Amino acid sequence: MAENSLDRKLRAILSADVKGYSRLMGEDEEHTIKTITAYRETFFSLISKHKGRVVDSPGDNILAEFASALNAVNSAIEIQKTLKEKNVDLPDNRKMEFRIGINLGDIVQEGDRIYGDGVNVAARIEGLAEPGGVCISRNVCDQVKKKLTNLGYEYIGAHDVKNISEPVRVYKILTESEYAGKVIGEETPKPAWPRTATAALVILGIVACVLVVWNLYTRRPTIEPASVEKMAFQLPDKPSIAVLPFDNLTGDPQQEYFSDGMTEEIITALSKVPNLFVIARNSTFSYKGKPIKIRQVAEELGVRYVLEGSVQREGNRVRVTAQLIDAVKGHHLWAERYDRELKDTFALQDDITGNILSALAVKLTKGEQATIRPKGTDNLEAYLKELQAIWYLQRRTKEGNFRARQLAEEAMALDPEYAAVYITLAFCSIHDVFYGWSKSVKESLEQAFELAQKAISLDESSPIAYVLLSSVYMFKKQYEKAIAEAERAIAFDPNGDSAYSQLGTVLQMVGRPQEAIAPLEKAIRLNPNGPSLYFRRLGSAYRDIGRYEEAIVQLKKAIKLTPDSLYPHIGLAATYSLSGRDKEARAEVSEVLKIQPKISLKRLAKRVAYKNQADIDRLINALRKAGLPE
Repeated sequence: MAENSLDRKLRAILSADVKGYSRLMGEDEEHTIKTITAYRETFFSLISKHKGRVVDSPGDNILAEFASALNAVNSAIEIQKTLKEKNVDLPDNRKMEFRIGINLGDIVQEGDRIYGDGVNVAARIEGLAEPGGVCISRNVCDQVKKKLTNLGYEYIGAHDVKNISEPVRVYKILTESEYAGKVIGEETPKPAWPRTATAALVILGIVACVLVVWNLYTRRPTIEPASVEKMAFQLPDKPSIAVLPFDNLTGDPQQEYFSDGMTEEIITALSKVPNLFVIARNSTFSYKGKPIKIRQVAEELGVRYVLEGSVQREGNRVRVTAQLIDAVKGHHLWAERYDRELKDTFALQDDITGNILSALAVKLTKGEQATIRPKGTDNLEAYLKELQAIWYLQRRTKEGNFRARQLAEEAMALDPEYAAVYITLAFCSIHDVFYGWSKSVKESLEQAFELAQKAISLDESSPIAYVLLSSVYMFKKQYEKAIAEAERAIAFDPNGDSAYSQLGTVLQMVGRPQEAIAPLEKAIRLNPNGPSLYFRRLGSAYRDIGRYEEAIVQLKKAIKLTPDSLYPHIGLAATYSLSGRDKEARAEVSEVLKIQPKISLKRLAKRVAYKNQADIDRLINALRKAGLPE
């Protein structure tokens, strides 16, 4: 690109994202999408009001530019105040809180997009902000502190930013009236130390370093051991592991797809090992960005081993650290640091997986060795586009789905034999159906079916492709085929929570709830922080065999995760009615009508997915008794 084609300018950059967005999406996709759509409108309106311009808004991220730092800060404060008022009406676990960072810096504009250090620093500052809060750089603070005297400013330290030579000094904005006009904790000029004092400090520093090194070599860092008695689940009878999301050390939120992708690739590979118990991605990613302890993860997920690490991608090189921890004993089993060329990423992932298996003394047969690594691609660009596509797909927004399809199609053009891209494209079609974005449900299902078949023709060991086929067969009411494909998925991925959930769902639909319970329980054990849907399905299976109290427990869990979702309330109302608890049943019907006032037995009967009419009639009669209108 020619230098004179670049438009350079000084701008105030506002960067925002949602704290815990992955958890919100995992617990209730539909409600999260509705909320973030409404909150985006607030952002767009108030940014425009304060003379700013929204540059980009992928998923939960929002990037905007302002000609004035004053306007940027006023916009951010009004946005957070407005969103706080909106959050008052939401349950604590459904509140959507944004973090906002603002920087004043040099940017490069190309068309409608902006790049440069000014943008990177804003994104780094955003990550330091508290949910519902605003952080600003020192240069922004200097611009606004004497003009916005209704606010306070707290210095929270200097922070390193990738490719920026000097640390960035960051301030937190305080909106409480008691701090108005104050700057708290601001740096004071350093005194000119005499040479002798400086020399003495140098010597002390050297001594301190020696002591630190001595301690590191003579005393291993301690980790607070997890208590087996306090674990939420009984430890499996084989090595159990949770892989935490690797930290992105690039300082660039746009590189999250790469660190997330590497984590998921490791989970996918380990999940195929029959002699391991591996927690699903959804549950481990619920800890992303949170200050958690290894003991806490092990006790909440019921595992003995935890893998954590970090990724730093710079140009054509990637640096990865990984460490495997025995949480019960409280010590490291294995740790390694890798510095490789980006093109060696696939081999690097294999090395990490192999080292984990060696540390856990898990041996693979030749057949298992062949299937543990999916048939990927030798085209690095195609691989990176596929990782980005997955990252957008998991946002479960219409815009994200569109972008995921674009990237997957670009990856497919680069390598038509890359099985993973066909799976991603199939999921795009399934999302179109599930979220009501499809112009033709029949055509979207056929697309998903053909794409899943293509993926299997390229890599017959791809379990998620079989889950997709099972889902399509279920939509087509070809239940026996749906069961067979779900069982194939489990054979290739014994730790696949989605495969177990799919199998249990189909078994329940065809009137085999007793058989459905075991795979549904397995899905929740593999994914304890999984979606509300898992608990609703298990609760319905318990209800259908008359285990009403157990059904009520599971359905209440589903409601706690998604209080505004219609079907857990319907399921609980029917369960109360069938168990003779008429008062509670009527109360749940009232909750149903609050969520969807126009719902009726006639409309509901068309949506119930049971194969047998007798099962549908039983459910409808229970809801009629509970007072749901005809």
